[in-house]
Amino acid sequence: MCWGGLGSLRPFPVFQPEKDVADLEAALEQKDVSTLVRILANRSNAQRQSLAQTFLSLTQQDLRARLKKVLNGGLEELMLGMMMTLEQFEAQRLRRAMEGLGTDEETLLEILCLRSPEQLSDIAAGYIKEYQRDLEKDLLSETSGEFSLLLVALLKKKHMLGHVDQDVRVLCKDLNSSKADVAPWIQILTMRDPDHLRRVLIHVEAERGQPVTADIERHFGGIFSRDVRLGLQILVSSIEDPHRYLAQRIQTMKGPVIQGLIVSHSEEDLLAVRAAYKKETGRSLYTTIQDKFKGDIQQILLAICRSED
Repeated sequence: MCWGGLGSLRPFPVFQPEKDVADLEAALEQKDVSTLVRILANRSNAQRQSLAQTFLSLTQQDLRARLKKVLNGGLEELMLGMMMTLEQFEAQRLRRAMEGLGTDEETLLEILCLRSPEQLSDIAAGYIKEYQRDLEKDLLSETSGEFSLLLVALLKKKHMLGHVDQDVRVLCKDLNSSKADVAPWIQILTMRDPDHLRRVLIHVEAERGQPVTADIERHFGGIFSRDVRLGLQILVSSIEDPHRYLAQRIQTMKGPVIQGLIVSHSEEDLLAVRAAYKKETGRSLYTTIQDKFKGDIQQILLAICRSED
């Protein structure tokens, strides 16, 4: 599955699964990480799935299990993630964001805000298949209040027809009111297509004279939780400019964030994220990876990132 056309990873033009399997088997025997990276980071996701099937057919062994025996730590986790389908990988990121103590709200929001209704349907199906758990029920059990309502609305979002002027009036009416109401924001921002919503937000900002995210910060203070404000701000940012939002998220310099974004967007729009990152920071994502990571993980992330900007 390829979810976009601005990816840094494209299908390898001369794909020979049998030859790749022979090279992978030799590399696994010798624990040759460089060869593993050279092959797996230069094949599309669909080609990696084909390699796993061919490896099983020719060797009667599971490629993922063999990788797990040879690799360890962060490199093992990263390469096993690359061997997942895209919906499996995003389902794993969602599950890990809800496991253990505390919930990683920003990862939940990133995935639910940016993915289309069709993608979310695939991810939810992958979540059930992998974990035998219902994604909506897990979101409700791990969060509360208006924030839960926002997450579930994002999971079930639809692209329904609306009128820009009417939506602008509804949002501005709430911002002008002394009593904030999150309901119209959830209803509008999760029930329209991105192009429509970008027009709505441009008009709201023009009428209010300041960024919509700043209005949200002021308006949803007080009794509203930080999660609600954060959720609405991330939703607005991801609608206005999704690649800029991802570039800003990468700037947190958290290893799991960078790795998750690079793998999940490698075939969709990583080139656009790279350009936005360069515009935001004045340096390339490639150089940032060189500075942030070392060793084998650096090698595979650089291979996916592809080049300097």
